[in-house]
Amino acid sequence: MQMFSSRKQEPVVPASEPARSSISSEQPNRTFAPARSGGLLSRGVSIKGSVKFHNELLIDGEVEGEINSTGSLTIGEHAHIRGEIKTKSVKVQGTVEGNIAATERCELLAGCTLRGDIEAPRLIVDENAMFLGSAKVGTPK
Repeated sequence: MQMFSSRKQEPVVPASEPARSSISSEQPNRTFAPARSGGLLSRGVSIKGSVKFHNELLIDGEVEGEINSTGSLTIGEHAHIRGEIKTKSVKVQGTVEGNIAATERCELLAGCTLRGDIEAPRLIVDENAMFLGSAKVGTPK
């Protein structure tokens, strides 16, 4: 039986395969990279002022001010936003007090609260979301 053999098991790596260091240089920081590519404002972080970003951002803290982006914004369940949001797409799980303008879509998820107006080509509202405001949905003519 193989299990009781006195021979050492050799690693199954062909000698012609490149060294491990060249593999990691092709995929930099693969081990340490988060699953999402983007930024994070975690719970407990509080910002007064404007927030600007390009790709993706998850906010789970507090922001008082304007948020501008050409990317995707996720407002986490612990987040509290007081201000205007202008972005490509937004998913709201926390609380927003202010208007949202999205160029692609706005999604209000279960447990969120939005006190403000929405302007977006597509709007998705979960039945357990609270929305106090008006919505202008559709593409401009």
